[in-house]
Amino acid sequence: MTGVTLDKVTKRYGDVQVIHGVDLRVEDGEFCVFVGPSGCGKSTLLRMVAGLEETSGGKIQIGSRDVTKADPSERGVAMVFQTYALYPHMTVAENMGFGLKMTGHPKAEIASKVKEASRILKLDDYLARKPKALSGGQRQRVAIGRAIVRGPEVFLFDEPLSNLDAELRVEMRVEIARLHREIGATMIYVTHDQVEAMTLADKIVVLRAGRVEQVGRPLDLYNDPDNKFVAGFIGSPAMNFVSGTVEASGVVVATGLGQPLATEAALPGKGAEVSVGLRPQHLKIEPAGSTHRVELTEALGGVSYVHLTAPSGEKLIVERHDQISLEPGAMVGLGFDGKDAMVFDHTGQRLR
Repeated sequence: MTGVTLDKVTKRYGDVQVIHGVDLRVEDGEFCVFVGPSGCGKSTLLRMVAGLEETSGGKIQIGSRDVTKADPSERGVAMVFQTYALYPHMTVAENMGFGLKMTGHPKAEIASKVKEASRILKLDDYLARKPKALSGGQRQRVAIGRAIVRGPEVFLFDEPLSNLDAELRVEMRVEIARLHREIGATMIYVTHDQVEAMTLADKIVVLRAGRVEQVGRPLDLYNDPDNKFVAGFIGSPAMNFVSGTVEASGVVVATGLGQPLATEAALPGKGAEVSVGLRPQHLKIEPAGSTHRVELTEALGGVSYVHLTAPSGEKLIVERHDQISLEPGAMVGLGFDGKDAMVFDHTGQRLR
């Protein structure tokens, strides 16, 4: 197993800089997920590790080797792409072993490695089929198998589940998590889906505009975000935010909440503008109140999401674990515990 280290890595296209001095350490055997909105630089950063994009500045190490200028074939990595990129005229076994065949490995060795990868991915019954006879999930498993056969030091995944339907995405998430447990290799995985990030990762790297916003374990990022961007990006449904004004030490007035907020956060001076964040499960509907208007109830069986409009016009979502449906237009109150609230300053930084 081998770790990956990025030291002040930058990427420019002409005068435009898209990756800004990224420092990161991915430990041996760790499953690290790059997550962020479209255009944040996560795929570019992954391709730089793979050697498919030139590094403009800084250093990339795989294990103890400086691979910043190394050819992709010399880096000891294997990449699984969003598109399966399988050869349609070859069988599953031929697709999986093709890379080794091109580098002159003996047939017996290729057959042995294909057999082992097939066992891990449960593809034994499909080895003689061609890609057109496979489902999307099976094709993606073949693409992963092709990477396993190469025996890389590091696996790189670039949004590998994006082309699959919802049911297959869940199935493949389980398969990839099981694969990581079984082979124990270092894996770096790119996705824009924070649910994938939360369920797969040992470590999440949240990116925005080519910069690392925060690095940490999934629940650490969820429970203790450093800023408003991370707080809003990690968690589904997203955290609710309302604007507020500091009234006194430890007190914020936020019209969107319908009542003052008492907080232990280190607030700026009286009159300062702040944002207050509360997750949907930390808000409670008060039927006797009349401050918030019900817009929609999403009744999903075991959980319901009530969409509200606050007196300030701000939108809120409340999570409920019952099957009571509130009619659109109904007026309700809102309850919460101030200890669950997070407060952010005008720049979006968390106030603790």
